[in-house]
Amino acid sequence: MPPFKRDDLLTAQQYLALELTSDIKHEYVQGELIAMAGASPNHGRISSNISRKLGNHIEGSACEVFSADMKVRTASGSYRYPDVLVVCDEHFIDNGYVTKTPTIIVEVLSRSTRKTDEREKVLEYINIPTLQEYLIIEQDIADITVYRRNKDWHCTHYFLGDEITLDSINLTIQVEDIYQRVQNEDVSDFLKQKDKKEDEK
Repeated sequence: MPPFKRDDLLTAQQYLALELTSDIKHEYVQGELIAMAGASPNHGRISSNISRKLGNHIEGSACEVFSADMKVRTASGSYRYPDVLVVCDEHFIDNGYVTKTPTIIVEVLSRSTRKTDEREKVLEYINIPTLQEYLIIEQDIADITVYRRNKDWHCTHYFLGDEITLDSINLTIQVEDIYQRVQNEDVSDFLKQKDKKEDEK
């Protein structure tokens, strides 16, 4: 590979080669590298909770769950690192580190990624032909936004006490389970009210 300056635009092939040896992960957008920030404890808890629920449900099926290290190649040619994704076929490329056929993508919001996750990535992801559902999960409050292909990509919000059905894999998840052990005011208030109701029985 020929040498390049740090401010030069990279080809996708250069990016993929660099990413194999990089100490930090980068997304690739229009020839530029975007370094991925570290995740908070709440971010990690949410990712682990939903990954576990998805994984348990699809065990033994053709689908697989991946967290953090699997890149998605979008229709625009970008390479993204979703927090969690479900892939239901075996069409991986680039030695298994990239897929272009996700069925479900999950992103956990942070202040630094909010604009990208809610604007740029929505447009990139919904144009992936195989994608059926895109979930955006808040970590500082309890609010989950779900975009569905079978609803023409109109979004629906879910809150504590609600349940979410993912039609593509026939799974229903309680919002409460996604926020298990997450520390924010919404979760704290919900658990207090739940305990109060139990005490009143």
